[in-house]
Amino acid sequence: MSNETVKRFDRIVSIHIQLQSKKIVRAQDLADRFQVSLRTIYRDIRTLESSGVPIVSEAGVGYSIMDGYRLPPIMFTKEEAGSFVAAEKLMEQFTDDTLGAYFKSAMYKIKSVLRGGERDWIDAIESKVRINPSRELFNKDIPNGLEVIFESIAERTQLFLTYKAFEADNSSERYIEPVGLFHENNYWYLMAYCHLRKDYRQFRTDRMKQIKRTSLPYLLEHGPLEDYRPERPKEDCTKIVLRVDKKVARYMTSSTNYYGLTKQVPMGDEMELTFMCSRVENDFVRWYLMFSDYATIIEPESLKVTVREILAAATSRL
Repeated sequence: MSNETVKRFDRIVSIHIQLQSKKIVRAQDLADRFQVSLRTIYRDIRTLESSGVPIVSEAGVGYSIMDGYRLPPIMFTKEEAGSFVAAEKLMEQFTDDTLGAYFKSAMYKIKSVLRGGERDWIDAIESKVRINPSRELFNKDIPNGLEVIFESIAERTQLFLTYKAFEADNSSERYIEPVGLFHENNYWYLMAYCHLRKDYRQFRTDRMKQIKRTSLPYLLEHGPLEDYRPERPKEDCTKIVLRVDKKVARYMTSSTNYYGLTKQVPMGDEMELTFMCSRVENDFVRWYLMFSDYATIIEPESLKVTVREILAAATSRL
């Protein structure tokens, strides 16, 4: 059997699995995933059909498998089985208690269909992986928060939310229509249409005091999450140039994208970093202070003044 034949067989099996994992699958999405032409995908689909797989196609929409048809139990490679360990540890720390419990239950089911070798692989590494987040990633006061939000998005029902904004003295109550969730800078955020404010708002989950299901349907149609998170225009940003000791620069990379890194150029023993940042006065300045004994501000001059003022205020408290 030639290498091309093996690759085609693997691709057809993967297409079969993907068709079962989604309601509709577009031919172009399959072509992009496997980096082949649309003609190749059409030929693979015909092969599956001729093998007895009941595929339903709709012009301009995509492919689906007839309801009731299921692939026999799937066998995992040891590498795939090992990836479940990382996923389980992340779920334990990066989601709420309820969703984490559901994933743990799902893991028992996955392990039950693994062959002996794959189970041994998981057992060997499961107790050797630990994740300690730098801060609490979800609100312990609402242990089923993510579950409730997921359900709301899927069923298109409004949520009742009690929320305390950063600058507010008291909590406010509001009905919202969730659009999507995203995790950024160690926090979970919910993007939703707020009926109290009559606009789209971003809510940080650790500031939620209460979240409840309702039977109220969405009143609006909402687009993809990305449509409600536009990038800040360039004119709102300040250009910042730093020169940082190369030995230290490598440890700054986990945060540089958040602060708008646009360019990095080696310069002898230093690295010149250029940022276009819109959060200069508070966020960027205080982040810079963590590395200030290894980093020189090249521009702007106003940043140097702000740093001196903060250092002077800090010195006066010593």
